Amino acid sequence: MVIDTLENAALYYNLGPKFVKAFRYLTDTDFTQVAKGKYEIDGTDVIAIVNEYDTVPASGEQMEAHKKYIDVQYIVSGEELIGHDLLQGQTPSKAYDEAADYWLFGEAPSFFSKIEQGMFAIFYPTDLHMPNIRVREASPVKKVVMKVSVG
Repeated sequence: MVIDTLENAALYYNLGPKFVKAFRYLTDTDFTQVAKGKYEIDGTDVIAIVNEYDTVPASGEQMEAHKKYIDVQYIVSGEELIGHDLLQGQTPSKAYDEAADYWLFGEAPSFFSKIEQGMFAIFYPTDLHMPNIRVREASPVKKVVMKVSVG
């Protein structure tokens, strides 16, 4: 897991050409002009999912993990908490969904991080995460999740 600001994106170019494409898309795009939806940036290797929602309480939410994709979650506007833990043999509460590339885990996060406008978090397949959590009360967020293929 990595948490940083988009102004430091070039520091992560050494993670490979797919990350370069993902971060360049984030830095070069005016997201005020991009509608909610799913966009292929480099085929199925780099995908952008633009979403807008109101944050929710942590109670009733579950942590998730992925196998095929690494998440780069970038906050365009607003703020949220994201719960974290390491995937270390926990039993899934929802079996892995191959088509949707996720599984769920009922354990509570070990900790939460506050992610604000201009910040991103990278979640690898070994990172459990619970995004979209309210800081104090429900508030609107616009987020771009870059899906970077593992293979």
